[in-house]
Amino acid sequence: MESKQLKWGYLLVLSLVWGSSFILIKKGLVGLTALQVGSLRIVFAALFLLLIGFKSLSKILKEKWKFIALTSMFGTFVPAFLFAIAQTEIDSSVSSILNSLTPLNTLILGALVFGVSFQRRQVWGVIIGLVGSLLLVFNGAINHPDQNYYYAILVIIASICYAINVNLIKRFLSDLSPLSITTGNFLFLLFPTSIILYFSDIASIIHIEKVQHSIWFIMILGVVGTGIANILFFKLIQISSPVFATSVTYLIPVVAFFWGLLDNEMLTPIQFLGAFIILIGVYLSARK
Repeated sequence: MESKQLKWGYLLVLSLVWGSSFILIKKGLVGLTALQVGSLRIVFAALFLLLIGFKSLSKILKEKWKFIALTSMFGTFVPAFLFAIAQTEIDSSVSSILNSLTPLNTLILGALVFGVSFQRRQVWGVIIGLVGSLLLVFNGAINHPDQNYYYAILVIIASICYAINVNLIKRFLSDLSPLSITTGNFLFLLFPTSIILYFSDIASIIHIEKVQHSIWFIMILGVVGTGIANILFFKLIQISSPVFATSVTYLIPVVAFFWGLLDNEMLTPIQFLGAFIILIGVYLSARK
């Protein structure tokens, strides 16, 4: 399959997998704390990746490990906890829409930090995307007083972390296989997340039935939505560009929105408008 066709295939699969991740986080938060959800997600992904990719670690040169450490923090560790904490207060569909700011942040950071060139149209895309985000968040805060929309800031921070991550991978790790990068990332994270999980006192609640159900949801999230998805994503970065790779967030909100409908979530008409404006901004910033 040609590279052009392959990258669109990866994009579609990732949109389906990551679009389903937000509802899995929501289900995982039933009986579990945000710290437990974030830790379990990483631990399950790490165990799975070490099982299938341990031998690939030998391909990582000594000087590459500092970038492996950085990408593990920005690409997985920090966002995993930020999303879990944010969804204790805001709907999964809103979280997924705000996550679509990732390509905009990738463009901004690429231009300011990594020396990537940009066009005037892309600047307008950034501005439009930010306007849509403000509309989505402020209208949500007005119409959903039971939710704390200040937590939306955590999702925006997570999208900035993702943007840093893809630029780092494209610049410093393109010569490594996606399996090596992903396995190295989660090897680095296994110990700290295991410590966090231990001190979260999960042992005292693991016998509760609803907690066991939640753990199954997080296991799926960790293995499929984190482990396998990261391998595909790193491959997509290598065969395309950072902005194209993060444009998977065009489609993620669509998948997440339908999951949200099934779980009785609903956006206001103004929030729909805000979401549409965000996607226009993302399109303008990502289009060549």
